[in-house]
Amino acid sequence: MVDLHCHYVPAVDDGVQDLAQGAALCQALASIGYHTVVATPHIRSGMFDNRKADLVQAFERFAQAAGGLQGMPALGLGAEHFCDDVFFALFARGETLPYPGGHAALIELHPERMPLNLEANLFRLSVRGVKPVIAHPERYAPLARASQPLESLVEHGALALLDLMSLTGKYGRRARAAAERMLEEDLYYAACSDSHKPADVELVQQGIERLVELQGKEEAQAMLVDNPRNILEGTVQD
Repeated sequence: MVDLHCHYVPAVDDGVQDLAQGAALCQALASIGYHTVVATPHIRSGMFDNRKADLVQAFERFAQAAGGLQGMPALGLGAEHFCDDVFFALFARGETLPYPGGHAALIELHPERMPLNLEANLFRLSVRGVKPVIAHPERYAPLARASQPLESLVEHGALALLDLMSLTGKYGRRARAAAERMLEEDLYYAACSDSHKPADVELVQQGIERLVELQGKEEAQAMLVDNPRNILEGTVQD
């Protein structure tokens, strides 16, 4: 499996806080079948004021220290970019962190409202060759009861990324119900762990099992293996 959303770089956001925790998280994900795990630390002004150069250095320090340990998956670096004016300014200057390969970037929306001019702004990414990947849409209040705003984004080329732990109830009944509805509506392209600590991995495993129950093995395989790889390789079919 390929995980495109994880917080294992130590002491840069609300994920793990030291090397041992980061290594334990990666090893735990590998133990349940993840071959590749991409770190996506937050870039969100006023909360996590990270910038590309600092995150690259932090990731490289972690990879050098932990990469040789037994039971580690292949490691990669992207970022979870909060969708605001700062993000688009950073993108224009080449200071964002797309996924490895540069074909797509993970974007987090405001939890309570959809940003103005979102479709147009995401289209700007697409014309520059970077597909927008929407993090955990089931957790946004505007999408709790109706999926139309997400449907429109997907129709215009965005990709929706399911947080597997939403299927376990970790984020409440509303997020779980929205995730199951969006699965029925075939809105998700891929699924991820969004794990922040080693203890999350048990819930990730439960989420995988629930995904198989809801979608079947073939569709779950696509969301966990094939489609995340397509995102990294730039082979997503429009």
